[in-house]
Amino acid sequence: MEKVINCFRKHPEAAVRLVCFPWAGGGSVHYARWGQTLDSSVEVLAVKLPGRESRAKETFFENMQQIVDEVVTVLLPLLREKPFALFGHSFGAFTSLAVADALKRSHNLEPVHLFLSGASAPYSETRLRAPKRSQLSDDDFLKWLISIGGTPPELLAKPDVLKLFLPALKADLHVVESFRYEKPDRPFLSCPVSCLDGKDDVPHELQAWKDITSGDFTIRMFEGSHFYLKDPQNEKSILHYVRQQLETSDMDYL
Repeated sequence: MEKVINCFRKHPEAAVRLVCFPWAGGGSVHYARWGQTLDSSVEVLAVKLPGRESRAKETFFENMQQIVDEVVTVLLPLLREKPFALFGHSFGAFTSLAVADALKRSHNLEPVHLFLSGASAPYSETRLRAPKRSQLSDDDFLKWLISIGGTPPELLAKPDVLKLFLPALKADLHVVESFRYEKPDRPFLSCPVSCLDGKDDVPHELQAWKDITSGDFTIRMFEGSHFYLKDPQNEKSILHYVRQQLETSDMDYL
């Protein structure tokens, strides 16, 4: 499991597990740190994808099904043990949806809460009209990233370092561009869904995510652009919100 999951602090006694999925080109450390901030009632499991961190020598996944198959295979025994929630930002929002769908359809397992950040629903008009960018040259791809404000500020300060991350970014974007998910005829989840986003990010069709659940649906906006969740004050607010929601979910589960 250690190959796929980064867990900075294990809490066997935790009431719920929070599984976190990275943004495009991202690693697991940002989320893994959450396990040191949230109290012992929540165990944080941060997903590591091939082609980065300790898996740097592995080949990138080419489609969403590969991600789903690996994550579900590795995590299924843990997710059967106790309640779990899923959190994903941008590319991670799509992987969260795909994993939640697979768990429900194939194993009749459902998260107690689904947190989706910085992304339009995959079947929304905004997403369906999005042009393909993964085939751009590195220089054009980098210019596009900078133009939309979708680049972590610490990388922008080091263009040479940023270029090292481009293969992972483009690989993940290719997965997103080839990911097809039809608008559900009826909600397949009954758990609460929370959509989070930065006020200054490019507009996302957040309301469209409501179609996946018959449960409570909430939209929360934060100051900042695409990487609003990296701002320390926003991160503090997000973790407080996540903790509150999971405490409520745990009471409902009991």
